[in-house]
Amino acid sequence: MNIQDVEVFVGIDVGKAEHWATALTGDGKKLFDKALPNSEDRLREIYQRLGEHGRVLVAVDQPATIGALAVAVAQAMGIMMGYLPGLSMRRIADLTPGNAKTDAKDAAVIAEAARTMPHTLRSISTSDEDAASLSMLTGFDLDLARQVNQTANRIRGLYTQIHPALETVLGKWLEHDSVLEVIAAWPTPADLRKAGRARIDAKLKAKGAKRHAAWAQAITDALGKQTVVVAGTDAAGVVLPHLARQLIALHAQRRDVAAQVEALVEAHPLYPVLTSMPGVGARTAAIFLAETAGRTFPTGAHLASYAGLTPVTRRSGSSIRGEYVSHAGNKRLKRAMFLSAFASLRSDPASRAYYERKRTQGKHHNQAVLTLAHRRILTLYAMIRDGSLYDPQPAQQLPTAA
Repeated sequence: MNIQDVEVFVGIDVGKAEHWATALTGDGKKLFDKALPNSEDRLREIYQRLGEHGRVLVAVDQPATIGALAVAVAQAMGIMMGYLPGLSMRRIADLTPGNAKTDAKDAAVIAEAARTMPHTLRSISTSDEDAASLSMLTGFDLDLARQVNQTANRIRGLYTQIHPALETVLGKWLEHDSVLEVIAAWPTPADLRKAGRARIDAKLKAKGAKRHAAWAQAITDALGKQTVVVAGTDAAGVVLPHLARQLIALHAQRRDVAAQVEALVEAHPLYPVLTSMPGVGARTAAIFLAETAGRTFPTGAHLASYAGLTPVTRRSGSSIRGEYVSHAGNKRLKRAMFLSAFASLRSDPASRAYYERKRTQGKHHNQAVLTLAHRRILTLYAMIRDGSLYDPQPAQQLPTAA
């Protein structure tokens, strides 16, 4: 960031109800150091007052969520904005005298970093409505995905308790609403026996199951593997219909969000570039766009580091040697790239060959997939930089990652 003509450096430690703002001049003189209500009128007032001393640079520790209003007001007023990543902030704070962890100290650290170490800041571009929408929708979709897993695991747990053979069959089909409708209608083994194979088949068929006959037969066969009734079966019969309907509703919500996300992503100019890579669908593309919006990366290595996909080397004499997975970086982007790399193993021969080569070198499965994710994000960076689509090549000709 070019700060040559900046005369006032404002550090804001954002909060829900109020922020703490510290403003410094170029020579370190303190102009402002107070709590700042999270309201547009108050933010405008302080920005205007500080603007009387010269050009202002505002740096925050969270440019989105609870810091979004402070950023939006500054951008509307034409004020330069910067973002100090959390890891950089903590490292700088560790070098600051005192052990206290307060909002005032954090704001002072941000302001001092903006004044003396502008290279630690990341620029924040003008707010993009589509990027903000993608960030909100993908975040909600992630919450829904967690609830889906939690609810499905609860259903599996109950069937494991009352009828393990039935769980073996039903547990692998819980992503199908037709199976959930069967559970909602006849939750216990006794209810399923009373319904019979024909009625189960009819229910599955009516709800759109393509393999309704085979599934109905599998459920009937599983029922015959246990004759005793386990304690708690009646209570499970009360809980399971609620869980099944809850899971059906969650699936519907995810489909609705996915449709909204897909519509937004398809309108983005980078959509054809991103989705040309095997394993990158609408959801992965949406997370990538949302998590990188407004940020610039000089090289692919910077992007990989931001995503937490760069391995950390640790060496100390001859006793400690090796590379470890980084625990820093953007967790959502890292997870999306990991899952994308895993999915590419089924559809991209080059990715599969690279993965297999890493396995033969002694890496465990997760390590090999992370290494592949690192390699793929470097390729994505090059594709975006050049505006080119994915061009599969033999694994040995592509750039490798450590």
